[in-house]
Amino acid sequence: MEIIEKAPAKINLGLDVLYKREDNYHELEMVMSSVDLADHLSFEPLREDQIVIESNKAFLPSDQRNNVYQAAAIIKKRYGIVEGIKITIKKNIPVAAGLGGGSTDVPYCLYGTTSFIAGKGEIVNVLKPMSPCWVILVKPQLSVSTRKIFQQVDMTQITHPNMKELASAILRQDYSDMLYYMGNSLEDVTIPKHPIIQQIKSRMMKFGADIALMSGSGPTVFALCQKQSRAKRIVNGVKGFCDEVYMVRTLR
Repeated sequence: MEIIEKAPAKINLGLDVLYKREDNYHELEMVMSSVDLADHLSFEPLREDQIVIESNKAFLPSDQRNNVYQAAAIIKKRYGIVEGIKITIKKNIPVAAGLGGGSTDVPYCLYGTTSFIAGKGEIVNVLKPMSPCWVILVKPQLSVSTRKIFQQVDMTQITHPNMKELASAILRQDYSDMLYYMGNSLEDVTIPKHPIIQQIKSRMMKFGADIALMSGSGPTVFALCQKQSRAKRIVNGVKGFCDEVYMVRTLR
């Protein structure tokens, strides 16, 4: 029997880096939500005791370097499963893009709904779903290492958006207040290294976005708007500027 599941992309409605911890991780507060751009995973049982990973992308490893492989190995060991599994990944979410398409944000992705995240990303508090709206995702032709961006964070040089107020606005379903409190500390690190991110943000605002913000450590930029006609205008305005443009919806 084959089981097929979707793994949706996430966006950071807000991200604040509070301080660097003694374990060299950073203490974070974030608000995340999911959108209907998703990877598709199919699972088929095997009689042999093995884990087989196949995908539509040549760059994805099919061995222990793959997080899906690692998760399957942990489950097999924990529950004493001797049979094998074949997992086929149809990759749609860009990796190293700030959309959760690689290895980060696993705790949040177990819930997959709008949430307040704390600690180093492992503390998840589910909020109400955010107000429904259109999301335009633009991924420039570059990749950003989350690890390297965090290594270059200077706590004296970054802004600190108020994540608790952002979470409160979402709980109240107050779209205007939500926009007001959205922000991303890591923009202060990534944008100076990759000015195209700011150019994309400016272009999205020019074509009618309610807000344009970098997701995660970048480089993907997302715009929010409530009208489909305006979303289409933003898409048309950035299509000639970047090749990877997605028009999606927030997930309830």
